[in-house]
Amino acid sequence: MQTPDKRFNCPPCVFWFTGLSGSGKSTTALALQATLQANHCKTYLLDGDVLRTGLCKDLGFTMADRHENIRRVGEVAKLMIDASIVVITATISPLQKMRDDIRARFSPSEFIEIFIDTPLEVCEQRDPKGLYRKARAGKITEFTGIDSAYEVPQAPELHLHTLSKTPEENAQEILRYLQQAGYFSPR
Repeated sequence: MQTPDKRFNCPPCVFWFTGLSGSGKSTTALALQATLQANHCKTYLLDGDVLRTGLCKDLGFTMADRHENIRRVGEVAKLMIDASIVVITATISPLQKMRDDIRARFSPSEFIEIFIDTPLEVCEQRDPKGLYRKARAGKITEFTGIDSAYEVPQAPELHLHTLSKTPEENAQEILRYLQQAGYFSPR
């Protein structure tokens, strides 16, 4: 007797993770990527920190540069979707207008916004890169959540909390959402 095939059909789409620095975007995105790859989905992770060292290294952190950073990430994601790849992005994308502009580049079925909701004080405690300490000390300015705004998404497809769930549990919640919404179905 054969075991049923648990793989999924994976239509190309972008998972747009947004949240404060230290909220768990990259960690949850990596957990989602591992889950999708285990189900034979072709994925690529566009992590904001990594992109800032290459594709976007010429940009600073002014609001104009942040808009350009997010525009570039969106353009790369669109190209990858055109190549039938499931794209996962992990960027702060602090303003609703930025996220709306990116969403407009995709069809409704191609764009899944995921808000990683972690309180600022928890992000500051985590502070994996020491950025909140530097911002509080005045060593860096225009830091999202401290002296630059983060606008909570108005209508994300998913709103996840990292305090009550592990990244793997959140990845499973995303997978359940996708199955219920008809994005991914068992083969």
